[in-house]
Amino acid sequence: MAKTKNTFEQDLFKAADKLRKNIDAAEYKHVVLGLIFLKYISESFDELYQKLVADEYSDAEDRDEYIAENTFFVPKLARWSHIHAQAKLPSIGQTIDEAMEAVEKENKELKNVLPQVYGKANLDKTALGELIDLISNTELQAENENSKDLFGRVYEYFLGEFANAEGKKGGQFYTPKAIVKLMVEMIEPYKGRIYDPASGSGGMFIMSEKFVTAHSGNIKDITVYGQESNQTTWKLSRMNLAIRNINSKFVSWNTEGSFLKDAHPDLKADYILANPPFNQKEWGIDILQDDARWQYGTPPNGNANFGWMQHMLYHLSPRGVMATVLANGSLSSNTSGEGDIRKTLVEAGLVECIVALPKQLFYNTGIPACIWYLRRGRTNTNEVLFIDASEMGFMKSRVHRDFTEEDITKITDTYLNWKKEGDYQDIKGYCKAATLDAIRKHNHVLTPGRYVGIPDEEDDGIPFLDKMADLTATLQQQMQEEEALNQEIKTQLANIGFRL
Repeated sequence: MAKTKNTFEQDLFKAADKLRKNIDAAEYKHVVLGLIFLKYISESFDELYQKLVADEYSDAEDRDEYIAENTFFVPKLARWSHIHAQAKLPSIGQTIDEAMEAVEKENKELKNVLPQVYGKANLDKTALGELIDLISNTELQAENENSKDLFGRVYEYFLGEFANAEGKKGGQFYTPKAIVKLMVEMIEPYKGRIYDPASGSGGMFIMSEKFVTAHSGNIKDITVYGQESNQTTWKLSRMNLAIRNINSKFVSWNTEGSFLKDAHPDLKADYILANPPFNQKEWGIDILQDDARWQYGTPPNGNANFGWMQHMLYHLSPRGVMATVLANGSLSSNTSGEGDIRKTLVEAGLVECIVALPKQLFYNTGIPACIWYLRRGRTNTNEVLFIDASEMGFMKSRVHRDFTEEDITKITDTYLNWKKEGDYQDIKGYCKAATLDAIRKHNHVLTPGRYVGIPDEEDDGIPFLDKMADLTATLQQQMQEEEALNQEIKTQLANIGFRL
């Protein structure tokens, strides 16, 4: 089988990772991603700069010219040409830190966002210079693609690779791309307010923007709202969104988090997409016992799954739809009233679809998970669609599974055909549109396997009697061979006994 050629992003990441040396991936990602961001905004700035230089009535150094075009203004000491020219100097770390500070000063939306870690003693300045050379390489004009657009793709790819390298810690800021794409494709966020209460590095927003663009929509028709309790992760998301030209002014950071300090208390979102922490313990219910968000039951202190779900439902508009990833325990647990909350959600007609996911999809946990799809204002509240995708996907590496594009399309089409009353049919072992009565018989346990059943074995066309005759003949042959082997062993033992 021919070896698959590496993509441009893969080659670039491998080269950059070689320069990491003794620095942890968790720390190194800020070094690399910060440089990619600086290169990106320099490319964007230079593109407009050249147009302004060619226009005799414009001033290429006028900051207002860039603000008018929604482009970051990059001061001279932060432009990539200046950075690259000093890449071999021992002071390069300080030069980059000063560049980051200057960019923040000129662009208020980037204040306290950019990394200023390049002057640290543990960062090899020779390797830093080589990294700048690598990012500066003329081959970055590859694939007949605009260089700044290419850097948006590179930034996104690097986020995923660093999450992989960090393992459990990496999963705290990154949801695998295939899962995000599946969620976005299914809820179809064409226009309106999109909210993620555990927004991480902004992947849900990036994929929503791609969805709108792919369907010939206008990115200005969506507004993103988010909240993140980890400041470092929040900074990554602000850069990530800036590269995609997505306005992130409503993506907030505070250490208390979405439960204890709701950054958007009055928000009613049209679409909610989230991958909150699994089975979060001691999340603040002792303070929030009588909170208005617990409309379907008070979640237990030992597990925030239904706290997250109800927080999202509280922020969902009257005809809004949400998709959230949760641990599989949320489908069946009866601990501390969780079963009662789940029953209330089902009986209220909010639960629209459950998708069971395979193991090993996530970087931070190997436990199986699922996606809940809930919708307000449903017309068909007597059915819930169950999809069992637990055996789908492929092993991308020894420890991580991934979905193919075909997998994503299959699951999405199944859901959309059912929702729109299109060409849908139950498939044993894969999908089932179950009635509320059927769900009640299972005591409101929502594990898809209970409803879809076990797939039938493929019919190979051989009659049953012929199969039995073949199996009987095979068994008789095995018994005869075993008898012959036993006889041979007896003979050998007898011979040994004779010699002794």
